[in-house]
Amino acid sequence: MTRVTTADLDRLEFRAVQSGDHAEVAAELLGLADSVDADSEISRAELFVRAGEQWEMAQEFELAARAYRRAIDDGGTTIIDARALLAGALLELDLIDDAYAQLERLRTEGPRNLPTYIHIAETLQAHGDLKAAQLWATLGVERFRHQDVSPYVHDLLMELLRIRYRVRVDLGLPEDALDRMLD
Repeated sequence: MTRVTTADLDRLEFRAVQSGDHAEVAAELLGLADSVDADSEISRAELFVRAGEQWEMAQEFELAARAYRRAIDDGGTTIIDARALLAGALLELDLIDDAYAQLERLRTEGPRNLPTYIHIAETLQAHGDLKAAQLWATLGVERFRHQDVSPYVHDLLMELLRIRYRVRVDLGLPEDALDRMLD
């Protein structure tokens, strides 16, 4: 069994950026996920997610989707909900109905954190669904704006507000009270 630290993950991802060999690093991350200790700093599910992200960078969206499904099946904690990442990979594969079904399940349960809302809004924006991107950004802002937040969460909330604002401008919508939170 193996223990994986944040530093280990950073080294692997830096190597992928330097070498451009995202597929090799994805395969290595999958191997680590299959052998990681239960008490590892980085969860098995997070390793599957990171492998999926590397597969996406390698333009291997079917392999990415498979890694995200393994993270979902594992059920462990991840920074970005694996269901949101799976929806993005499915969009890349032109499996639109499957992607939106995944997002609908996620919306029903309510994503637990801002990085997930940010990912969904950015993904939908990139795929040209500005109305859905604006809806997801609004849902995230509404869910987290009244909470007592750390500086980190505040920065994420501001990022989500900026995404929402840009999407609303692209939609030709007038400024509203949430947009004015950026001032």
